[in-house]
Amino acid sequence: MEMQNIASGTAWEPIVGYSRAVKVGSYVHVSGTTATGSDGNIVGTGDVYAQAIQTLKNIESALQKAGASMKDVVRTRMYVVDIEDWEKVGRAHGEYFSGIRPATSMVQVSALISPEILVEIEADAVIG
Repeated sequence: MEMQNIASGTAWEPIVGYSRAVKVGSYVHVSGTTATGSDGNIVGTGDVYAQAIQTLKNIESALQKAGASMKDVVRTRMYVVDIEDWEKVGRAHGEYFSGIRPATSMVQVSALISPEILVEIEADAVIG
């Protein structure tokens, strides 16, 4: 089965050796995604809701490059640095997925790759 790597162009991809998303057959796996803007800077510094929205936009872009859409998402994983922000991150997630309702989890982590990043989200999709 052919594997397609999808890049977003962030500085971390070549350093760490990963792709924003990988498509294998009808499956698309989107790596942990953050609120990185097109200029490489974090969008919504200090605002977890704004970061979650930008993160979901970035996931949507990766899915589109793989020939998928948000409606194809079957699983998400949300990582937050402060679980007290669960409602804000959950609200953003719900704005994209309330009609789709993928399996999901949200966990608190001690830190993400950069101190200004407050949330990171992964997604898995099945095209079909």
